[in-house]
Amino acid sequence: MCSPLKQNVQYKGMVQLFHSWQFWAVLSAFFAALTAIFAKVGVENINSDFATFLRTAVVLVALAFILTVTRQWQPWSALSLRSVLFLVFSGLATGASWLCYFRALKLGDAARVAPIDKLSVVLVALFAVVFLGERLSALNTLGVAMIAAGAVLVALKL
Repeated sequence: MCSPLKQNVQYKGMVQLFHSWQFWAVLSAFFAALTAIFAKVGVENINSDFATFLRTAVVLVALAFILTVTRQWQPWSALSLRSVLFLVFSGLATGASWLCYFRALKLGDAARVAPIDKLSVVLVALFAVVFLGERLSALNTLGVAMIAAGAVLVALKL
């Protein structure tokens, strides 16, 4: 049995983990991988655009449930026009991305489609530098280049 002090340290470690962007990024990657596998099977005998619609409906219902259970709904009046505008742009880009992704999964192998889709990591880095004024170190730039090269190598069919 653990001592109360050890339990407290373990609890604090878990709390720190849940407040870590790295933890959530790894979970995101894990669920994105499952998304590709599940979507590849799911889109097999269905139109890719309709499959995207079904997936989007599930996401919408799930998020509404989470917001309700956790009481995180916010009044529209608390939102700035700028935030709403950019979230609308983000939603449109997400929709376009999902439509293209499902079409690619319908036509290609998941093991080749997903790495090309992950070139978004490279584009995010570039866009962040150009549009948000973020800076990448030489090591960061090397990592981005390696991601690009790796995605291309995985997507090759030899």
